[in-house]
Amino acid sequence: MAPHDVWAEISLKEISHNIREIKRILAPGARLMAVVKANAYGHGVLEVTGQAISAGADALGVARISEAVQIRKGGFDAPILIFGHTPQALAPMLMDYDLTQSIWSRETAAVLSQTARSENAKIKVHINIDTGMGRLGIMPCDLTQPYSPGHISKDAVKTVEAIHRLHGLDIKGIYTHFAAADEADKRSTIRQFEIFNEFVERLKQEGIEFQLCHAANSAAILDMPETHLDMVRAGISIYGYYPSQSVNRDKIALRPALTLKSRIIHLKKVGAGFRVSYGGTEETLQPTAIATVSVGYADGYSRRLSSKGEMMIGGCLAPVIGRVCMDQTMLNVGHLPDVRVGDEVVVLGSHENSPIAADEIAKLLNTISYEVLTSISHRVARTYCR
Repeated sequence: MAPHDVWAEISLKEISHNIREIKRILAPGARLMAVVKANAYGHGVLEVTGQAISAGADALGVARISEAVQIRKGGFDAPILIFGHTPQALAPMLMDYDLTQSIWSRETAAVLSQTARSENAKIKVHINIDTGMGRLGIMPCDLTQPYSPGHISKDAVKTVEAIHRLHGLDIKGIYTHFAAADEADKRSTIRQFEIFNEFVERLKQEGIEFQLCHAANSAAILDMPETHLDMVRAGISIYGYYPSQSVNRDKIALRPALTLKSRIIHLKKVGAGFRVSYGGTEETLQPTAIATVSVGYADGYSRRLSSKGEMMIGGCLAPVIGRVCMDQTMLNVGHLPDVRVGDEVVVLGSHENSPIAADEIAKLLNTISYEVLTSISHRVARTYCR
């Protein structure tokens, strides 16, 4: 019996399986970056990093420098690209820990250049190009207008040229991020890719080339092999989930790696008309039994699942009754006569009879599996099956 009242079981075997499946369909020569930001999508960054590298990942992607430093302190020396912002005060750590920083403007590049020159060293960087995500990146053309070849902005080219001239920067790569590659209609993604390719070619004409050009996320890995370029960035697919219902699921067989479990800590028999949880928003219609389970919204089980979610006990589904609390959730188990205090409860995960995977919970919450997985809090113990 697990020594926890709520825990996540992560199969590292499934992580390896998913990475092998992804690598199997990559274009020849394309490297694989394993995106392990947000505590490896809730799965545990150090354990997943080790398994990903063992399974063949060539590089790692994170959102923040704190994540990258944690990986380095964990003993891993694979290349790490930071997608997000690193404050100037922390920039020396990029050199100390041999990290690669994304830049997306002349200003972000100049800050790093200044830091590197003060240390008489260099900072590795990748240049982020905004081809339609609207988040970070140098805009290579007017994205409000229909794209047609030959409309690359001279200012954008000059910006990259200026960055290229800065001392203290070791420019390793250039990349863009797709906004809608997981949709069935790929026209906007094709447009983004065409803009990116034309911009890279224009820079090449100016004598600026890159070791690594990358664009493909999990959805593009599956549906758009022409976008694989020198490297792909696999995130949600590593953890066993497809980016959406619209992507081709026939190319690779992904297997979810995480199961969130808890246990029953209290049982009570109640009569009809018994009100349950905060606000008394739900009452029993007939005599039944209520099981209190040791998991709540502080663990990552959303309060929006109140009176909507289901959990599994002994292979049978039991509905959530009343509001999800911070630390506990109540289930109506009147139809399960053999339940006992201490019984294991599957809160999230695949099951042979009735899947209650992150995708299914995401549908109830009108969100995506990414949010469901990354919401599993740090106070939930992680156990690993190798």
